[in-house]
Amino acid sequence: MAAVTLGPEGTYSHRATRAIADGDEIAFRQSVTAIVDAVAGGEYDRGVVPIENSIEGSVTESLDALAEYDVAVVREIVTPIRHALLAQGDGFDTIASHSQALAQCRSYLEREYPTVTLEAVASTAQGVEFAREDHSVAGIGHPANAENGLEVLAEDIQDQDSNATRFFAVAPLEERSRGGGKTSVVVYPNTNYPGLLLELLEPFGDRDINLSRVESRPSGQRLGDYVFHVDVEAGLYESRTEAALEDIESLAENGWVKRLGSYDTEHVVE
Repeated sequence: MAAVTLGPEGTYSHRATRAIADGDEIAFRQSVTAIVDAVAGGEYDRGVVPIENSIEGSVTESLDALAEYDVAVVREIVTPIRHALLAQGDGFDTIASHSQALAQCRSYLEREYPTVTLEAVASTAQGVEFAREDHSVAGIGHPANAENGLEVLAEDIQDQDSNATRFFAVAPLEERSRGGGKTSVVVYPNTNYPGLLLELLEPFGDRDINLSRVESRPSGQRLGDYVFHVDVEAGLYESRTEAALEDIESLAENGWVKRLGSYDTEHVVE
């Protein structure tokens, strides 16, 4: 199965992708949008993108890409995040990593390296590569990436021991499944009035469907206009889920409702 995820090799996205594809079948892109676009265009069977971190919250680029492109969510992969500080030695003046990783280690960095420059790069693995090439740069990444001249200066530097990230495995739209314990939908009502959000969520509550995540993102059409991302703990195969979504589609008749699909969760511990 050909899969694509955030590169280069060694990112947390790469580690999560190995749960669904062999190493020689995994390709890399430098942005979430490029990954989702490649799957929507049929270049790859699967794409793996980060959707939410337990410390820093949702990955907004992933939410926006799922709303823009026609793809299906077919699996959720949850993996613990173990950050380490990697460098050639102590003589660095810059720490480079993905913006999410820098944020997840904020307290440690402010306490231990208050004067060091923090540089956001495309991925944790790219920051590690910069550290491998330049003694004045340190990277933040999985401790297994400490090789070929790098040392682990500190381990488990994330602000919370429970740090974990959810990834979505996305597939071409025709592979959308109705089976699974969770379902993700995107709702664009294309209207706004008092009580709108309550009306959009009530169909789930009325049918005892638990909401595991609700998030709004700007639609890009006009100021104050939003797209809503909703995860529920029920499958599309269930009559209660179908009934709830029919109610929501009636409320969003001037906009649209995108059923991303139902899926199960896999926990990957490395």
